Amino acid sequence: MARGAARAACAVLALLAPVPAMAHNVSEQARQMMLEGGLLDVVRIGAEHMLTGYDHLLFLLGVLFFLKSHGEIVRFITAFTLGHTITLLGATMLGVTANAYLVDAAIALTVCYKACENLDLFRRWLGVRQPNLLLMVFLFGLIHGFGLSTRLQQMTLMDDPRIVPKILAFNVGVELGQIAALGLMVGVVGLWRQTALWRPVTRAVNAALILAGLGLFATQLGHFAAGDRDEAAIASRSTSLLSKEARI
Repeated sequence: MARGAARAACAVLALLAPVPAMAHNVSEQARQMMLEGGLLDVVRIGAEHMLTGYDHLLFLLGVLFFLKSHGEIVRFITAFTLGHTITLLGATMLGVTANAYLVDAAIALTVCYKACENLDLFRRWLGVRQPNLLLMVFLFGLIHGFGLSTRLQQMTLMDDPRIVPKILAFNVGVELGQIAALGLMVGVVGLWRQTALWRPVTRAVNAALILAGLGLFATQLGHFAAGDRDEAAIASRSTSLLSKEARI
């Protein structure tokens, strides 16, 4: 089953490969496509954003790391999906946004938290009982969804008559990208768990997740502290110009 999941995920990833990678940056091409493209184009942008969102993927890897049964995987991924869907749809429809650097910094800390939980560091270092993990995954999903919303709001006009279908299409794309990434992760981790390297390497991998999360956190705060202009303001002006050109 693990091999089948990995093969299916690779097939989906291959279909999405021609889409230009933008990671967390919002390209002019993506903004143009959001403004003038069809709903399938918006679905592709949503899938692209999830598949190139390294912080989202690192968090999902941390969540999946010690989940063994399919029932556990479904429960935790459902909690995460519910959380990020609520804020992605809600914040975007209400026009609630924040500085993208600060939101991404908060997302980076969720990666650190999950890796620390995997290593049982809260009990070993702080002597405290870890909060309910399912609840925490849901709450962190809210943060990740808000991050997705800030990026979506950089790519589309809030007075666009198709704003609701576009938001829903973007969310569908995010879910498709998440399914593809999860299928690949479940397949790889499942195969890895069957090897002799599983136990010796697990601590190193989670330690690497902590370092990666801290690195992302420091990078985002560095951009914010340096006074780098928030992409939202740039995107708003760029999208307005694109809208005017589209009307001509």
